[in-house]
Amino acid sequence: MTAHAADDSRDVPGGQPGDAGPPEHANPLQRLIMERLRERGWSYGEVARRGGLPRSTVYTLATTRNLVRPPRPATIDALAKGLDVPVSAVRAAAAQSTGLHYYDDVGSGQRDSTDQERDLLIASIDELSPADRQHVAALVESLRNRAARDKGAASGTDGSR
Repeated sequence: MTAHAADDSRDVPGGQPGDAGPPEHANPLQRLIMERLRERGWSYGEVARRGGLPRSTVYTLATTRNLVRPPRPATIDALAKGLDVPVSAVRAAAAQSTGLHYYDDVGSGQRDSTDQERDLLIASIDELSPADRQHVAALVESLRNRAARDKGAASGTDGSR
């Protein structure tokens, strides 16, 4: 029988704190996790303990280059706690890593109580096919562009005369 020490310092990505940053091909969530681990000198296990996640979850999110879907909202919340960063930073990085656009700013005139709607949208992404997610992303981008045009037209800065 082989005994292993409980020390998980060996699982710091890239070796030691202060090493070079994440690889260029890393997705935004990988970069966020790797940079935070290096900054703090933490291991995957330490982040997992801090956030109440399995170590394997932190490791998988830090090493999976092509995420098919964003992590569930509870996982995002726990990862943010483990990394000691704002939830919005993890949410945005996770969305970008799957090819989705995430906007955390609440524009003027919009309700501040959008958390429930945001959580529903993020959670429902898991149920969509990759093609459907692309359609949703295109729809959201189209709506944002229309809102920007409408705002420009209302202020007289849309370029038309």
